Amino acid sequence: MCFVCGLSNALGLKTAFYELDGGELLAIFEPADGHQSYPGRLHGGVSAAVLDETIGRAILAKSNGEVWGVTVEFSMRLSKPVPISGPLRVIGRIDKDSTRFFEGSGEILLPDGEIAVSAKGRYIKMPLDKIADFDREEQDWRVVPLPADPTDVEV
Repeated sequence: MCFVCGLSNALGLKTAFYELDGGELLAIFEPADGHQSYPGRLHGGVSAAVLDETIGRAILAKSNGEVWGVTVEFSMRLSKPVPISGPLRVIGRIDKDSTRFFEGSGEILLPDGEIAVSAKGRYIKMPLDKIADFDREEQDWRVVPLPADPTDVEV
């Protein structure tokens, strides 16, 4: 039921995540009309949610899924309006990694590749069982290949 990644959340973004060469994480989602603020534009809070999730998830690949990020600080800069017509790409990466915390950054890209929103965050590292009562099967938490999954992802 996660707002960003939950496949069963009727109101959510149903975001797909792909690990890229070089350690970055690519998120792809298609906003719905209910995700807008001004007509035809993605709500800034939705931009924040997808960027926070993508940056925070970037640690999963580096830690083989053992370490999760819990947001401590988050900021973003909105440079261009984000359209809700069509799929959007989000990039997240780890910029600094220490024993207890990591820092990351990310961007929402427009269809032409231009950066519309940029963000950075600081996260505390925690194992999943310390964050929430979580059952992977019950929560339907798994990699789900989709028919539309790209074989080659262009950033």
